[in-house]
Amino acid sequence: MGERTATVKAAQAAEGGRLTALLTSAMAFSMLQLFLLGAFGLRLVDELGVSPTVLGLTTTIGFGTAAVLSPVGGRMVDRAGPRRSLVVLLLVSAAALALIGAAPGPGFLLAAVALGGLPQALANPATNKAILAAVPPARRGSVTGMKQSGVQLGAFAAGLPLAAFAGCVGWRGAVWTAAAAAALAALWARRALPADPPAKAAAPGASLVPRGAIAWLAVFSLFLGCGIASVNTYVALFGAQKLGMGPTAAAALVAVLGVSGIAGRVGWSKAAGPGRAEWLPGALAAGAVPAACLLAAALYARPLVWVAVVAVGAFAVSGNAVSMVLVMQRAAPGRAGQDSALVAAGFFAGFAVGPPLFGLLAQAGRYGPGWLLVAAEFTAAAAVATAWAVRERRLGPRTETPA
Repeated sequence: MGERTATVKAAQAAEGGRLTALLTSAMAFSMLQLFLLGAFGLRLVDELGVSPTVLGLTTTIGFGTAAVLSPVGGRMVDRAGPRRSLVVLLLVSAAALALIGAAPGPGFLLAAVALGGLPQALANPATNKAILAAVPPARRGSVTGMKQSGVQLGAFAAGLPLAAFAGCVGWRGAVWTAAAAAALAALWARRALPADPPAKAAAPGASLVPRGAIAWLAVFSLFLGCGIASVNTYVALFGAQKLGMGPTAAAALVAVLGVSGIAGRVGWSKAAGPGRAEWLPGALAAGAVPAACLLAAALYARPLVWVAVVAVGAFAVSGNAVSMVLVMQRAAPGRAGQDSALVAAGFFAGFAVGPPLFGLLAQAGRYGPGWLLVAAEFTAAAAVATAWAVRERRLGPRTETPA
């Protein structure tokens, strides 16, 4: 009997590992196009005549489209189910990547990036819905942290293996390879996930406006996204322009940020159990405030920039994963997909708004005030999250709700 039980547990662990790998891959592919555009930016400028301004617009268009589509995407996930939604996510990711690889000029490129906003809008609601359907409550935090780390894994894939591959086959060949991988992942999702129940109509009176805890988390995510996006977009340029770092060392700042973010997302999400999770967003955002100040201080003590990017990854980047754990704990019955999407919409809006604001200061060479602006954004995120946690404490304990 004991041997049979051990065999069953081993099979369940293997199945859980495959599900986690699939969801992590889905998160990576949902964002891969934007990381590839950053990694291949110089090639795009040279070959397509893309100006630096237009290259910067790709981030705003991608995340702006995702923010607009997220509420509708969340409703779609709740109606269609996680398997159908993940297959659509991966197929559209493949299509957007293929079109980017075929782009003859800037206009076509921006249209392909806009199409890639749909997978971003579906990513969090579809993967969260899959976790609620297939993962026991005790393991949801750790699985959520792992799948959220897929975003950083996408950045790693764009910056190292795909960038190296582009040296052999050209940037278009590398992007088309990524498109083919996304299509294969769609086939994997269709075969690996259990069938969805029949699609159902939206609940009468279902609102696209976040309410209660979801509204608080959406506002928190807005401020958090503003700060994270500014660091992601400008820290390498800051290292090159202001700290005298070479291209390789400056790019390594982004890699360190990504690795730190992976570790933080996995660790903090695993720790985000009921009763503790409510306080983590505010604490993590507060921890990111001195990290942003260290970036400003690096103008006078350059080694501090490495400490700063590690801290931003461990605290700020991790805050988004913890907010998704909270969504799954607090989502209204039947609204896990839409509530995830509404919180993600706030995060995406921050990514669309933050870099242009920082860019006004960076263009004038005023990186010090720019990093203090990021510190202010993290402070606002901490204030919102802490105010919500205090409110939740007064209202009393809550229990997890079904998908």
